[in-house]
Amino acid sequence: MGQILGIAPLRSFVAVADCGGFARAATSLHLTQSAVSQHVRRLETTLGRSLVERDGRGSRLTADGTELLTRARRILALHDETLRAFGVETERTLTIGSTEHAAAQLLPALTASLAATFPDHRVRFRIDRGQQLRAALQDGRIDLALLLGPAGEADARTVGELHLTWYSSPDWTPPAQGDPIQLVAFDDPCALRSRALETLAAHDLPAEVGCEAAHLAGVQAAVRAGLGVGLMATFGQRLDGLTARDDLPAPQPLALSVWSRRGLPAELSDGAAEALLTLLR
Repeated sequence: MGQILGIAPLRSFVAVADCGGFARAATSLHLTQSAVSQHVRRLETTLGRSLVERDGRGSRLTADGTELLTRARRILALHDETLRAFGVETERTLTIGSTEHAAAQLLPALTASLAATFPDHRVRFRIDRGQQLRAALQDGRIDLALLLGPAGEADARTVGELHLTWYSSPDWTPPAQGDPIQLVAFDDPCALRSRALETLAAHDLPAEVGCEAAHLAGVQAAVRAGLGVGLMATFGQRLDGLTARDDLPAPQPLALSVWSRRGLPAELSDGAAEALLTLLR
């Protein structure tokens, strides 16, 4: 039999190009880095050309690699299309990361919306802090992330705003004039924590963080216990044991953005953004 390229090596090669390196490609494909390296070396041996070369800590395609990339994408697209045409489903996974505030209110409806938008993908979620989600995007461990704050890079898109509300326990009373307001907040860095402090400072109200928590459940438990007030995004939903406060300065909403990993097909990032836009409307 003559030389063949192989579907698996081509997938690894495209992943290296899309993710910017072997380690990230291996993470996105759920393979070991050595397996991805072997796949690329097999292609180079078959073609008799160097396809990938080192570029600092990452990798870049050679001129021959760039030429192969275009053809490899066409081969893989036709391969997958052929399987689907014969009723053989190729499982494709879309992994979405979300901060807890976005997850608690958006993910139930978003799950159904994404299932309709991407019927040939299995949607998985990861709930984490924003800083960890950005690192996961960079490493290729997740495909998309819902993050608080405006889009700050080319691979991000602002999809709407989260309106914020102050909450306290039912028997909490504001402190005497001049005494600091006790806040319950997420560990720093946190966009909600910053917005809470900025809002009170803008109205010359002294405040201090009297309780910190790593997760939303901890913040809500501390507020429910009367340890202070907390700023949360709840989409108008009632929270058991908590009282919305209208006697504190109204905070400005926080932007909600969708960030995508490097190399993610545009139809996936655009589809997720449109699904979120629809929900937020």
